[in-house]
Amino acid sequence: MNAEQAVTLTNVDKRYGTTKALDKVTLDVKRGEMYGLIGPDGAGKTTAIRLMCGLLHADGGEVRILGADPVRDHRRVTDRVGYLSQRFSLYGDLTIDENISFFAEIHGVPSYQARRDQLLGMTQLTPFRARLADKLSGGMKQKLALACTLVHEPDIILLDEPTTGVDPVSRREFWKLLSQFLSQGITILMSTPYLDEAERCTRVALLHEGRVLAIDEPARLRARNPGRMVEIMAGTMPGLLEMLRRIPGVVDAQVFGERIHVRLADTTDEAVTRFSAALKGTPLEPATVRPVPPSLEDVFIAMLAEDTKR
Repeated sequence: MNAEQAVTLTNVDKRYGTTKALDKVTLDVKRGEMYGLIGPDGAGKTTAIRLMCGLLHADGGEVRILGADPVRDHRRVTDRVGYLSQRFSLYGDLTIDENISFFAEIHGVPSYQARRDQLLGMTQLTPFRARLADKLSGGMKQKLALACTLVHEPDIILLDEPTTGVDPVSRREFWKLLSQFLSQGITILMSTPYLDEAERCTRVALLHEGRVLAIDEPARLRARNPGRMVEIMAGTMPGLLEMLRRIPGVVDAQVFGERIHVRLADTTDEAVTRFSAALKGTPLEPATVRPVPPSLEDVFIAMLAEDTKR
């Protein structure tokens, strides 16, 4: 294993009965980077993270965490890895202080009080340290869960959809915390269904039905998007997407709130002009058409569409 690599999966398979959760997954996470596992529900993100933690056995391939096998060397790995699951179990009848102390003692952390106080300060939970966990908001619970995950000063933290169900303000605060820990040299691997969060990662792996569709930096993935992307503002109407997809030169159309992103096969400015002209005489004629750079979500949708055709 390369000394710069914190996590490697090599041709990893995992099945649940007849369902293949991971299919020949290969990826590597470098030390000190923020790495994202991106994909919809059922893509294999949680399974991959549980394999990294040694909570599951792979049916094939190899998993290494800092050079160690997470199953055979489980204690060695857990000493250096922090894991925040989708359903992190705080103890509701314990205070913030008591929860952190409990997890410190589980990991055998001596003289953890200074570390606890540091984490409380970073997460802005110090004023609430005597409050029961059951009385915390969703965002505060996630920050407490992160503090419990970090109390033993791991080299790597594995986060399984940590901001799902958290309000936008709390999500922003959570990401500020992750940035602080990243600056301290901690390697972060997280799964998320939010493509805007994926943009913050150094690299991302796009997963679909247990397979890796692509691995790269977000900007490089966006540059791969074939064709030209245009955006139109339009209300909802029956058959709108089908109408757009029938226009010559249109590869696909997807709704994003009140906006519609249309992917054109041709990359030239003339393609945009032809598309605008094709809207004349349709209910969309008054709509403004403007070229936009493809988002990571646009790219992922395009890759999913291509993968489904295979």
